[in-house]
Amino acid sequence: MRRHILLTAVALTGINPVYGATSDNAIRSVPQYILDYAPLVWLHSQETYMPSDIQQQVINTVPKINWTSIEGVQSPLDLNNLDTLNGLGNASVYLTSHDGIEANPQPAWFRGITPDQDGRLGNGTGSAIIIADRGNGTVDAFYFYFYAFNKGDKVLKMEFGDHIGDWEHNMIRFKNGNPTAIWYSQHASGQAFTYHAVEKEGKRPYAFSGNGTHANYATSGQHDHAIPGINLPVGFVMDYTDRGRVWDPTLNAYFYTYDSNTTKFEAVNSKDPVAWLNFNGKWGDDQPPGEPEIFGEAKNVAGPNGPKFKGLGRKLVCPSKPCIVLPFRIWSGNSTE
Repeated sequence: MRRHILLTAVALTGINPVYGATSDNAIRSVPQYILDYAPLVWLHSQETYMPSDIQQQVINTVPKINWTSIEGVQSPLDLNNLDTLNGLGNASVYLTSHDGIEANPQPAWFRGITPDQDGRLGNGTGSAIIIADRGNGTVDAFYFYFYAFNKGDKVLKMEFGDHIGDWEHNMIRFKNGNPTAIWYSQHASGQAFTYHAVEKEGKRPYAFSGNGTHANYATSGQHDHAIPGINLPVGFVMDYTDRGRVWDPTLNAYFYTYDSNTTKFEAVNSKDPVAWLNFNGKWGDDQPPGEPEIFGEAKNVAGPNGPKFKGLGRKLVCPSKPCIVLPFRIWSGNSTE
């Protein structure tokens, strides 16, 4: 099937995002190979928690420290001033939901925006593409995906790891405009492959998103992630992926450059909001006080940090050592739970 970058806006149902779709100027200013080789994300056929508009997360939360609202917060708080929260406390600031993680029924914004038949999130902006030029012809392109809610895995019929806010990403390393390797984020770790090893649509590699957890895999099927960085078709801590619905993150994205020496972000088109990338806090609730834990794991856990904490200055394809770039992928079995 063939997909095009469509620049016309379409109506959004249920959610009213603040920032719209990718602009013509941004597209024209991005090196073409960044778009030509951008991943396509297969969301699970039973996925409930779709990609989400990044600004909506700010609108539907209030910054808190230790579950206490902070004084001196700018109003309205948005993606252009989110970094002002960095100086308002010595502990982590949590963008804490008005509804609570156990809200029943869950609010609509938890469920994000279902991509349309072209893979677009209406007018919502659910991804950020960050380009880091390493010099000598080497460029790393980070494709970040945002989800308002993460549904954790079940182990022995007990659920662990629910959290509000969820950042995942692929990173593709280019040499002189040619892709050489790709990283798939998975929970606390991930996997790296040569570009030629992964499945593609034309030039664009596939990322298979875990049902509820949104961890990224190179194959459709079952994935045990009990051992970080190891992907087995059977085990106790399972993710499930299949070819449900395609999301094309390039159609609704912010585009940035990142300088590893200065740790500075710049918007490619000079219009996309930048301040939010410098926010040091968490994109969801803190772990609820008194949350019961079993073997150190809890049902509801704290939300994650944003893209600046995902190894943007990495030297290797992986954010940490050891880094094994696999020249092949292993089929992961039946994807049915």
